Parts: sequence; structure tokens; C-alpha cells
Amino acid sequence: MRVLLVSANTLKEPYPVYPLGLDYVSGAIAAKHQVQIADMNCLGDRNSLASIIEAFSPDVIGMSLRNIDNTDTTDPRGFIGQYRVIVDTIRNHTDVPLVLGGSGFTIFPDETIKALDADYGIIGEGERLGLLLNAIQNREDTGSIPGVITRKRKKVLPAPWEGKIIRSPIPNPSNLKYYLQNGGMLNLQTKRGCHFKCVYCTYPHIDGRKLRLIDPEEIAAAACELQANGAKYFFITDSVFNGDCTHSLAVAAAFKKSGLSIPWGAFFAPLKQPEDYFQIMADAGLTHLEFGTDSLSNPVLASYRKPFRDHQVFRTHQAAIDAGLYVAHYFLLGGPGENPQTLKETLAGVGNLEKSALFFFCGMRIYPDTELYDIAIKEGQIAEDRSLLEPVFYRSPFIDSDEIVRQVKKEANRRLNWVIGGGGEDTAKIISRMYQRGHCGPMWEYLTRLG
Repeated sequence: MRVLLVSANTLKEPYPVYPLGLDYVSGAIAAKHQVQIADMNCLGDRNSLASIIEAFSPDVIGMSLRNIDNTDTTDPRGFIGQYRVIVDTIRNHTDVPLVLGGSGFTIFPDETIKALDADYGIIGEGERLGLLLNAIQNREDTGSIPGVITRKRKKVLPAPWEGKIIRSPIPNPSNLKYYLQNGGMLNLQTKRGCHFKCVYCTYPHIDGRKLRLIDPEEIAAAACELQANGAKYFFITDSVFNGDCTHSLAVAAAFKKSGLSIPWGAFFAPLKQPEDYFQIMADAGLTHLEFGTDSLSNPVLASYRKPFRDHQVFRTHQAAIDAGLYVAHYFLLGGPGENPQTLKETLAGVGNLEKSALFFFCGMRIYPDTELYDIAIKEGQIAEDRSLLEPVFYRSPFIDSDEIVRQVKKEANRRLNWVIGGGGEDTAKIISRMYQRGHCGPMWEYLTRLG
């Protein structure tokens, strides 16, 4: 069968993100099917998508929804409307089955399949598309395929994918060229699953709580392939790269052994690690380290179910700085347990995080199938029948969100390394101009020099 995989994401703030998930879907089905990827970031408009549909004449179209909204309280934007435009373009040029998938779809499967009038949806990992294609091709019942739903068949969360995790070869040059020209940054995955229990997080729902580790030698080979194809930087997309310390060290060793020479970054938790952990990572090419810190108030960290406390944040921060790494901390203010005193503790503690970029998100997006959802219902902030498809945020009963923003701005005192939200369109434009001048990577390291 001819299968067209469409990446619907066009969010470019603060920088465009390569649609890695579709490489894995393609890798799972390419042996039996002819696959083409259409990336809306690269295409730019629906007319280009229409041309691809007419030229390729697909038998099935899979559409990946990476984001449902931008999760930013300062400028909340939902994306269902723009996804409808893409679906309308597809429907105007073909009536073949439309299959939805991706992390955004998995969070809101029933609502999204109805809103976009799709034929099928795949909850969880997209490798199951191969099972659905076989059923469609053989005209078999699709009802027994784990994770596959229709507009009439409601969601049933499947068990995590236990098959081989295979990334397809580097995609067609036109898609790759776009990302190489806009920051030179591609991405990589070293494992799936998340065993942490943060109250707001959707990762355990999307990927499962069981860690499924990819062989370090395979990861290093994929990284070298990215480098050979022009990548100047890559970011590891794991929910928490150091969630398994032994595995992350093995990955670093494989990178070093392979001769990999381009820099990379990853998302870390400030957990207890071996004393030389970050130096080992730096020696293997790590340059950018992003901490999901959330708060520097221990009562709030406990309320958020974070697996660390403030002293661990300060210790790991210093270890990363000592290893010569660029460091960013992401704070999620205004969640359960936040009050004027806890906010004061966090803002006071930030002074100990020298030489870092600081991103403050003031308000916590409520997603179904999270503990935060249950808390919000119990507190009467949302009703059980309320749709959360458009952005809805948890608000602490003890402090107003506007007051949180006011306090952060006051403490920031115009320091440019303090950023509220993702930075917005202005930040995206600045980064775009820097990319055009030949810079690469996430770019926030320049903020660390402006604190």
C-alpha cells in the first residue's frame, strides 16, 4: 500500500521541531509498504500538501498530531482549527482512510477523532499502524487491534509497544534541508516510557511507565548518521534522559566510542548521580542541559510528586556548571500547593542558579488521565464532563496567577535570562535571524550570558 504520513505540527516557537515520531512509524511499516512523509513545517501551505496527494495517490493517510495547544498561559493557543484546515485539504483531494496518531491525539483521542472526522485513530505508539494497514488491506475487522479506535469505538489505552523500535533511514532531502537551514538541529530517542509520577505529566499515559531501553550502539549509529547527513546538533527527546543512570552512561560511552563530534542536548531531572556524571556527559559531546526543576519550594515539589528536593537541584546545577555545560531550568508555578510563601522560596532560591537560563510558566495545563485532573475535579475547578481540548489551566486556590506573573517580573528586574513562557513570537523571530546567520542549536545559551 502507498502510505502518506503527514506531520501536522507547524509550531516554530521557540524553534521548529523535527517530526521524529514519523521516522519510527515509517521504520515499522516501510518493509511492506511504500511510504512518503509530508511535513507541514517544510511544505508551508496546504496547496503543497494537495500536490503531494495528487502525485503520490496514497491508499491510506496517517496524520500525526504532536501538540493540541502551546501550553502557554500567557498566550494560550489551541491548534485544532489549523488541523481542520489540513484535514479539509486531504478530504478535498482523496477519500482514502484517514488515520490520526501522535502524542496530542493520544491525550484527546475521542474528542479529536470526532473534531477532525477521521476514520481511525491510534492511541499510544504509532508502530501499530502496521497492524491496522494489514487489516485494511485484507478487509479484516480492526476492532481487535490494541489502541485502534474509530468515531464509534471509544478509547481503550493499550499496553506499551513491545516490538522492535526501529527508526527509518534519514528522510527525503527536502524535509531534512528545512531543519538544517533552521538551526541545524535534529533529534534522537534513547528510550521510551517514564516511571516518574509528576502530577501534571502525560508521558506515562502516552508511553507507559515501563522504561524500554534502546541499545546504546544503535543510538550512537543513528547519531552518526544524523551527523553524516549534515546535522550540526541533536536533542535527545526522552522525557528524562537520566531516568536510567546506567543506560545514559552507556549511551555517552557509545557516543564517544563512535567518534561522534557534533554537540547535543537533553532533558534531565536533578537527581543524585555519580560524582563525575556530568563531566562524562560533557566529554561525550553534551553541551546543553535542561532541568525540569518546576519549583524550589520543597512543599510544592512534594505536592507535584517530584523525585527530588531543592538541595538536589542546587547540587546538580553546580555539578553541571563545573562540567562546563550550558544549563536551563524550567519552572512550573501556580500548581497544587503553591502560595505566596512557596513562590517567595522559589524566587529567592533562583539566586543560587547562576549562569543559567530560567523559563517560568505561570499556570499548569490540565490534561485528562493525570493526577492533576483528579485534583482539579476534587477542588471544583473543572466538571467531569468539561472538554479540555481547548487550553484549560489549573489555578492554585492560594495565589492568583496574575500575582505570580507580577512577582516573577518584579524579581526578574528586566534580566534577559529570565523568560516568562516560551518567549513568544518575538523570541522565535530573534532565533530565526540567528539561524540565518549560521548559528545552530536551541540558542538559549546566549541568555545565560545576560543574567
